[in-house]
Amino acid sequence: MKRDFIRDILENSRQYENREVVLGGWIRSLRDSKAFAFMDLSDGSSFTGVQVVLERSRLPEYDSVVRYQVGAAVVVRGVVLLTPDAKQPLEIHAAAVELEGSSTPDYPLQKKRHTVEFLRQIAYLRPRTNLFSAVFRVRSETAYAIHQFFHDRGFVYVHTPIITASDCEGAGETFRITTLDVENPPRTAEEKVDWSRDFFGIGANLTVSGQLEGETFAQAFGKIYTFGPTFRAENSNTARHAAEFWMIEPEIAFADLSDDMALAWDMVQYIVRHVLQQCAAEIAFLNQFVDQTLLCRLEALSSSACQQVTYTDAVALLEGRGHTFQYPVAWGRDLQTEHERYLTEEVFHGPVFVTDYPKEIKSFYMRMNADQKTVAAMDLLVPGVGEIIGGSQREERLDVLRFRMQECGLDEADYAWYVNLRRWGSTRHAGFGLGFERMVMYLTGVSNIRDVIPYPRTAGSAPY
Repeated sequence: MKRDFIRDILENSRQYENREVVLGGWIRSLRDSKAFAFMDLSDGSSFTGVQVVLERSRLPEYDSVVRYQVGAAVVVRGVVLLTPDAKQPLEIHAAAVELEGSSTPDYPLQKKRHTVEFLRQIAYLRPRTNLFSAVFRVRSETAYAIHQFFHDRGFVYVHTPIITASDCEGAGETFRITTLDVENPPRTAEEKVDWSRDFFGIGANLTVSGQLEGETFAQAFGKIYTFGPTFRAENSNTARHAAEFWMIEPEIAFADLSDDMALAWDMVQYIVRHVLQQCAAEIAFLNQFVDQTLLCRLEALSSSACQQVTYTDAVALLEGRGHTFQYPVAWGRDLQTEHERYLTEEVFHGPVFVTDYPKEIKSFYMRMNADQKTVAAMDLLVPGVGEIIGGSQREERLDVLRFRMQECGLDEADYAWYVNLRRWGSTRHAGFGLGFERMVMYLTGVSNIRDVIPYPRTAGSAPY
């Protein structure tokens, strides 16, 4: 069957005027007025559906069609008529309607508003709703924009391993991969699990980041990026955390922290502009029903400069405002989401880079500053979300890297290949990680990460 698509018809309506088309889609609503009936049809090609007009006098199967239930899949053959004076720009006058897949009266997505909590229980159907149609279309365009941004700038796309023996962040929040008998694993003489008898001959886990492997490729190609799934066994039930999420991690050689921030800001603005252009209908819907500041906020970010403040000055600003936070502010403590949002929404009134964090709260691979107390790290904070990007200049000096690994209690043998990279042609280099889902949250105004992932994996929950 040669199909036409609603998106093509809407974008080229003059070319389709009075033409016969064949559409395959799902019924979103069906109103019978005895002589006429009106079907709202969606085929997934466009956020906007199309109205199909059914006329009793022209449609022999009229009585059967008007009994189809919401959610049914149908094939419609009809003629496109333009309706410039009506609410919709065009409609399809049906000559034939064929039932492809029936539905039932208890179809969960009736024509009414549903809570996101309810829709999470039927995640396999929620892409058919306006909200999630908009969210996942924005997600798709965001992914495309990221690849296009890096491709156009000559970056090499690297697929780093999902199964790894390293813990990039050193936090121990990894998901173990094993083929050993979990009820009775082999043991060493010291009664520890004998990982040498496991599938890989070593303890392995799902990756928490592709950064370390990405650095090795940056030291050959100059500029690379990764875009793939990452996993954190962090027992957190906040609206911002998931156990499985996607990360974008570029690495650039012969670069410092300033270069890193410039790249991050260029990328964010590029993504926002692309989504505003390609998802205008979706953003308009989300602006009306999810976050009425969304459009204004995105348009402002797309054309503004990003401000910058050191961690030390940010802490002083937070302490000096007299605001009571749930988590106390003090130098040496990591900033919490409430602190990050306060900085962006109440102090700087827009996105801001926070730089030069205390070494104790950052990872071993970040370059030590001259003060020996802070590292060349940066976080990009945005209103409504807080941290959206975290990055740093990497420690390229072999002796300093070894010292930091000792300070952090890491076994150098576990990172021998990473250390060796500093022995043979090491350069200044930097990179960052963008949490893909947090970017989608910012672009859609959706406040819970569970609602921007098709099938979210969170602590205590892995359905489907």
